[in-house]
Amino acid sequence: MNQATVVGGGLAGCEAAFQLAERGVRVTLVEMKPHKRTPAQTSDDLCELVCSNSMRGASLTNAVGLLKEELRRLGSIVMRVADRTQVPAGGALAVDRERFAKEMTAFVSSHPGIEVVHREVRAIPDDRPVILATGPLTADELAADLEAKVGQGRLAYYDAIAPIIAADSIDWSKVWKQSRYGKGVVALGEPTGAEDDAGDEAYVNCPFDEDGYKAFVRALVESEKVAPRAFEEVKYFEGCLPCEVMAERGELTLAYGPMKPVGLTDPRTGKRPFAVIQLRPEDAAATAYNLVGFQTRMKFPEQQRVFRMVPGLEEAEILRFGSVHRNTFVDAPTLLDQHMMLRAVPGVYVAGQVSGVEGYVESAAGGFLCGVFLASRLRGEEPTMPPSTTALGGILTHLGRPGPTGKYQPSNITWAHLPPLEGAHRKLKKRDRYAKLAERALVDLAAFGEKIGVASAA
Repeated sequence: MNQATVVGGGLAGCEAAFQLAERGVRVTLVEMKPHKRTPAQTSDDLCELVCSNSMRGASLTNAVGLLKEELRRLGSIVMRVADRTQVPAGGALAVDRERFAKEMTAFVSSHPGIEVVHREVRAIPDDRPVILATGPLTADELAADLEAKVGQGRLAYYDAIAPIIAADSIDWSKVWKQSRYGKGVVALGEPTGAEDDAGDEAYVNCPFDEDGYKAFVRALVESEKVAPRAFEEVKYFEGCLPCEVMAERGELTLAYGPMKPVGLTDPRTGKRPFAVIQLRPEDAAATAYNLVGFQTRMKFPEQQRVFRMVPGLEEAEILRFGSVHRNTFVDAPTLLDQHMMLRAVPGVYVAGQVSGVEGYVESAAGGFLCGVFLASRLRGEEPTMPPSTTALGGILTHLGRPGPTGKYQPSNITWAHLPPLEGAHRKLKKRDRYAKLAERALVDLAAFGEKIGVASAA
């Protein structure tokens, strides 16, 4: 029976559905919107990006940059649309999130091999095979059914999203545009069209002196937060901590984290500021900006008060307040086999953040792998595994790394997920070593691409 069901219309679900359909599998893609939305969702489109518009670093010396390039070469629909809808973001790939979602919706809905069905799935479907790609915001009843089948205590922790502010509410006389380490043109004042087109200087920097920084940190610590419900245990992902949680860990934690000023020079003083908050454009026209690294669980009035302490944001209009949302994932090393299928429930595959990866690109990669693996199974073939030397292989390496029961934590792709270089290459400087790892990965990817029928991987 050459058909499959995919539950969830996010990055992983749409990528999985597309890869299956491109390989001749009839796909039913089930999405609960518009009948029901999670608290973080505002759009009825597929692939709504709720946390940020950034897919992070674009360079091949960045592990996620390598992962993006691998997906491009293998025919990822997510990467095709991301590249079509990108906005300036320095050394990162960021997208106009509304255009991205609308184009993904159009591509997937119009594919002759995909039927999009809008209804809520409250339990794992009996029809097999099925891919669960319900993301970090899996609906309560489906999450409860999944937990009942795999065991309690391994599914929920909490994530946070950052505020978005209106560009015309920024005091441009107090900020400047520059990417770190001299990338981009330093510019004071409201940006011109020419500056916006340049790309590398897309980050806006809000500088703090030492006294201002310390007052800001105190305000974060003392602010009133949204409390979790009594029966909920809060487990934050270390790579996406709320800013006030970081502030509570020590006065200088933020200064060495998202507020680190290294590689930046304030053109008004000619010196590096004590700390900075960086803003990244949300859309191609740069009408709105995201506070980079400032996910928060502060109450809305507190966000208005505290973020207006940021130099340049004294009159900031917050277009979207930060908030806390649940992130649901399985204990992958224990529960998933090497092809991302639940050991306890044959025929049920898990893709995206619910599988235990973290990040937009990693979620799309999980959907890609699930789709390719399942298509092979439906043809009666043993799935071809990506080489461990590739970033795609690194995704599977992390999902398969055993740890103490209940202690598994999702991760973005890192170079630590790939085997190290051998011989003299191990002594290369960091940037050169990463470049060599990427070179090795892309060579090995070509052979994997040929085996799964993608000639363009070379």
